[in-house]
Amino acid sequence: MSELMGTTGLILNEPLLWKKGKKGRCAFSLPRRDVESTPIDEELRGDGPDFPDLSEIDVVRHYTRLSQWNFCVDTGMYPLGSCTMKYNPKINEKYAALKGFAGAHPMLPPGLTQGALRLMFEMERFLAEITGMDDVTLQPAAGAQGELAGMLLIHAYQQSKDMGRSKIIIPDTAHGTNPASAALCGYRPVPVKSNQKGFLSSEAVHEVMDEDTAGIMITNPNTLGLFEENIKAIAEIVHSKGGQVYCDGANMNAIMGMVHMGKTGIDVLHLNLHKTFSAPHGGGGPGSGPVCVRRHLKPFLPVPRIIEENGNFAFSEDFPDSIGKLHAFYGNFGVIIKAYSYIRAMGPKALKKASQLAVLNANYIRKQLTGVFHLPYERPCMHECVFSDKFQRAGKVTTLDMAKRLMDFGFHPPTIYFPLIVDGAIMIEPTETESKEEIDLFIEACKTVADEAEKDPDLIRNAPQKCKVKRMDETAAARRPCLVG
Repeated sequence: MSELMGTTGLILNEPLLWKKGKKGRCAFSLPRRDVESTPIDEELRGDGPDFPDLSEIDVVRHYTRLSQWNFCVDTGMYPLGSCTMKYNPKINEKYAALKGFAGAHPMLPPGLTQGALRLMFEMERFLAEITGMDDVTLQPAAGAQGELAGMLLIHAYQQSKDMGRSKIIIPDTAHGTNPASAALCGYRPVPVKSNQKGFLSSEAVHEVMDEDTAGIMITNPNTLGLFEENIKAIAEIVHSKGGQVYCDGANMNAIMGMVHMGKTGIDVLHLNLHKTFSAPHGGGGPGSGPVCVRRHLKPFLPVPRIIEENGNFAFSEDFPDSIGKLHAFYGNFGVIIKAYSYIRAMGPKALKKASQLAVLNANYIRKQLTGVFHLPYERPCMHECVFSDKFQRAGKVTTLDMAKRLMDFGFHPPTIYFPLIVDGAIMIEPTETESKEEIDLFIEACKTVADEAEKDPDLIRNAPQKCKVKRMDETAAARRPCLVG
């Protein structure tokens, strides 16, 4: 590249507020007291909190400087593979912040929350239509809890049929939380390898599926960014033995409006509203992981459920076969509002277009970087493409080194070393919200990094150079983490 995209301006160091404060400074002028003062008993008052004394400008500059250290989707591209980080339109935040929504107490009676209940009721119908499933619960707080809910639903259904099962099939291209979710429900994960094309063969499933297996947890599109082409045949094999098919729908951004998941043989599908439907996640949340089911699993959905009678909406717990509550209250409502706003604004045509553009962008990157990085599966991808550092290892440059160097060009690194089945994986998901111009800059940066890896490997191994925080000692950071400044 002729000019680095990364930081070239001034980034100020910033100490802790306790190191900046000076006794007697104050950031707030108290109004004149219009009542007589009353002394507080010394025993009640105590020493008070250990707060620093700061002026208003101390506080403003402190948080402004800290904000300059951040990287976010408003700053630049987040090419995180298997972790959709699309742009969240600001109008969605506006609606989520409306006083009637943001100020509503979760224990208000239904008569005072009809708008919120109607929004969630309609959201369930939207998600059912988009996925081709029959019913939906919005209660799970995030994707992993959605997985757990899916496993609990399968367990409850099979228990109702007196089918005691102990195993779950997990492909090597599934998301990493899938085995843990199965284990939490008492199932033993049974790993199955994908074929040389990067997806699961029906023969491999047939070999391990038996009457003691509750079903399969399959990610589609999978973590290689490839569509599981044999999904219908696999579902038929699992169903023939009395099993159920759970689909991890975290990658739904590639296929919304394109694939009728109900017709593929899926029984349970979880979604990530905080990825596919606008609001990107990060920093631990918030998330939202609705679960969509086929009709035979509907009686087992979590309670309370939202019902509608004569135009009025209410919560109901009158579902005796339910798996019970998953969340103290009904889902992460703020995320649901943003996703609802996104779906209503987009409509069916634009949702489909978003998937098409996400796939187009990923394949454009795949094509442009073929030969620059090693491509383990030479076939069209869906929403993300996976490379490896095989070409760069001769110069002792690793995936981690190149990810660090990309930060000098102003780009957040892609996902690295996942999926585990690709040694030295570099996993890139541009999403549909990035323009061709931005993607071209990212591609040019990748090509420059690959060229530097060949000509000046020490430069790569010592990256980043232009960021606020330089290269960490990875081993020391893991063994002796410093959690405060």
